[in-house]
Amino acid sequence: MFNLGVQVINGQKTFIPLGKPRDQTQTRSPNLTNATENNPEVHTHLCKNLGVSPSLTFHDILSTTPEMLSWIPRPVNALILLCDRPIYLAARSHVEHSIPEYLGSGADEPVLWMKQTIGHACGLMALLHVVINLENGKYVLAGSELEKIVKRAVGLGPVERARLLYDSRFLEEAHMDAASEGCSIVPLPQEECGFHFIAFVKKDGKVWELNGGMNGPLLRGELEGDLLGEEGLDMTVREFLNAADTEVHRGMSIIAVNNTM
Repeated sequence: MFNLGVQVINGQKTFIPLGKPRDQTQTRSPNLTNATENNPEVHTHLCKNLGVSPSLTFHDILSTTPEMLSWIPRPVNALILLCDRPIYLAARSHVEHSIPEYLGSGADEPVLWMKQTIGHACGLMALLHVVINLENGKYVLAGSELEKIVKRAVGLGPVERARLLYDSRFLEEAHMDAASEGCSIVPLPQEECGFHFIAFVKKDGKVWELNGGMNGPLLRGELEGDLLGEEGLDMTVREFLNAADTEVHRGMSIIAVNNTM
């Protein structure tokens, strides 16, 4: 792995964005086929860097029609969404203010949530929220640097957790190496990204929206099936898809995460 040049911008450590639009064409369609560089190869590369089991696999969702979803290996209990800012604002501006500041810590937390304080690191945060919560973190390889970080994070409060991530050279190098794989032209840290990554994870029968840019985790409800059933889509990406139909935007994409081994 190598470091492409993390920068400190306005006093904040800032990464090269993990996701970048494939084109700048604006649209009112939730075009999931050519929206953004939220792709399985980048997430797989980042997982390898982090020390995550290769049994965790990533699959493009090109459409949420039953016919297209039938090609995705099931069950799917985690999704990674990437959307342009107008979609995000339309779907979440009325929700963000209602989430109280999260103060939880310890092994009894229903999910392990981490606040994002690194610029352009929302792709890394989304993947971390998936791998440390999906099936209670079973895909984090024993003895890996990531396992050491997770074990330390459990006993810390949100501020200390954020500092743990912020100060980690391991996470910095893992992210920056994967970010270089995602685009033909690597964007600079100071470039405005405008895209938001969000993780959705089903854990212990409950669906959680995990976004390090919010005040804390958002419980979406209880679910018997997986996230690609109609009820699961309603609890996760449906609002964003609806917003994409009405807002002018540069696109969005959805990745399904599951265990195929």
